[in-house]
Amino acid sequence: MSTAAVTDKRPGSLSGARLPKWSPWAIAAGSVAVAVGIGLGAGLHSEIQWGLIAAILFVLGTYGIAARVEGRRQAKDRVATSLVWVAFLLAVVPLVSLAWTTVSRGVKVLDVYFLTHSMGIVADTETGGGIYHALIGSLEQVGLATLMGAPVGVLTAIYLVEYGRGRLARSVTFFVDVMTGIPSIVAGLFILSLMLILELEPFGFAGSLALAILMMPVVVRSTEEMLKLVPNELREASLALGVPKWRTILKVVLPTAIGGITTGVMLAIARIAGETAPVLLLVFGNPFINNDPFEGAQASLPLYIYQQYAAGGDPAYDRAWAASLTLIAFVMILNLVARGIARWKSPR
Repeated sequence: MSTAAVTDKRPGSLSGARLPKWSPWAIAAGSVAVAVGIGLGAGLHSEIQWGLIAAILFVLGTYGIAARVEGRRQAKDRVATSLVWVAFLLAVVPLVSLAWTTVSRGVKVLDVYFLTHSMGIVADTETGGGIYHALIGSLEQVGLATLMGAPVGVLTAIYLVEYGRGRLARSVTFFVDVMTGIPSIVAGLFILSLMLILELEPFGFAGSLALAILMMPVVVRSTEEMLKLVPNELREASLALGVPKWRTILKVVLPTAIGGITTGVMLAIARIAGETAPVLLLVFGNPFINNDPFEGAQASLPLYIYQQYAAGGDPAYDRAWAASLTLIAFVMILNLVARGIARWKSPR
């Protein structure tokens, strides 16, 4: 083996032979080349299969080469690092593929006209139309759900962390855990049963109630974890100065954890913004513009995407992809706003 590839072990030195820094890239390139050869030879036409073969060869090749040059102990460390990189790529590749597909297909009809017009009298099989009615419905329904769910979730988390003791706190924690895994259709059926009892017609606020039920446990869990990260020394210092507990929470604890709390709320909003089942049951959908969430059926972006894709045909598919791209952009903007608020309000 050449001295350029491996550093020779010197007598009396504590450092052994080491692989060069570029060795992982070389092993990865060799693994990809061998995987492509195996795929072509075996008649495998799926790029996913080629990628999985390359990942396995990369991990095995890393261990074999590192064990021969650096020893088994260092080889195990390199294998662990390789597994982390493989897991990262397995998570990133579908995400990038989804984003690329959505952008490439969504930009076909996404323009100012599409954002400022509703479907109105345009049939699903015809070209034209837009998502203005669905965009208004989503903003109103998600906004109302946030106004109801976020304060309740934050206050519940404050109770559990700062005051919660005994059976009541354990019961609240148990029900929050149960609500975290509740299917969205169950929340929709719960509100639907109340609507049937009260003999109410579908309207936007009913969807907001179901979305708020789905949002609250996410806000409670994220806020609870952020409050637990606040050092107890800050609370004790404030209380030692004679500050009441409620004021300590308001002026010390919450400002310290505001960044994480805001991020948790944004994540909860991102989750409910894409829910379709409750909206389908409670809001019912409306091709016309309805700005009043308390009367009459409304549309929403997830429901619009579902209805357009179910309608079939190239015009409907193009509108569905464009609406999907709009929904992704909406969630991305929310996350950017959350980061800005967290940076602005974070303690110096």
